[in-house]
Amino acid sequence: MTTTTSNRSDQREQVVRAQRQHPDEIVIGLVSISDRASTGVYEDKGIPALQEWLGAALSSPWQIVTRLIQDDAATISATLTELVDEVGCDLVLTTGGTGPSRRDVTPEATLAVATKEMPGFGEQMRQISLNFVPTAILSRQVAVIRETAEHAALIINLPGQPKSIKETLEGLRDGGADGTVKVPGIFAAVPYCIDLIGGPYVETRSDVVKAFRPKNAQRAAKQG
Repeated sequence: MTTTTSNRSDQREQVVRAQRQHPDEIVIGLVSISDRASTGVYEDKGIPALQEWLGAALSSPWQIVTRLIQDDAATISATLTELVDEVGCDLVLTTGGTGPSRRDVTPEATLAVATKEMPGFGEQMRQISLNFVPTAILSRQVAVIRETAEHAALIINLPGQPKSIKETLEGLRDGGADGTVKVPGIFAAVPYCIDLIGGPYVETRSDVVKAFRPKNAQRAAKQG
C-alpha cells in the first residue's frame, strides 16, 4: 500500500497520476474536510481512521492519495475533480462537512461534480446511525459517480467521527459470539459498484465486511 499526501489544494503542479502496481490495485482518495484541521489548529482524525479501517478490511491491493482541505465548496469540488480526473482514483471517501450548519457544504460540493447520484448510500448510512443517535437524521451524506471519457469513480461522503465512520462502513452486528450482521454496512456494496463502473476487482476480509456480488459477477464463478 502506498500513500500520497497533500494539505494544500493549490499545489496543482504536484498532481501525479497514480501508477497501479497490480491490475487489481484500487486507488482510493481520502479527503478530510475541516477548516481547523487543515490550518493545523488540531490534528486530523478522519484520514488516519479511514486508513486504519481500509488496512483491516481490504484483502486485495490498494493505495491511497490523501487531501486535508478547508470547508469551502469550491475547494472541495476542485479536490474531488482532481482526484478522479487527474490522479485516477477509483473510489473517493470524504469525511466532514455533512451537517446542517452554514459551513457544512460537502454534499453540495460533491453533487456539483457528479454525473450520477447514488442515493442508497446516504440512506443506509443514516439508517445505521439512527440505531445510535436520533440526531443522525441531521446528517446529509451523499454518494455519486463521476465519469470522464476514459474513467469513472465512486465518491462517498462519510461522517466526521471515527466511530461513526467504522459503523457506517461495517454495519451493525448482534451481540452473539458469531457477530452476525444485522444491518449491512455500505462498504459491502462498494466492490460491486466499482466493478460496474469499470474499476479493479476489490476483495475484502469477510470478518470485517463481506463484499456482496451476484454469483455471475464473482471471479471464482467466472473462472469455473
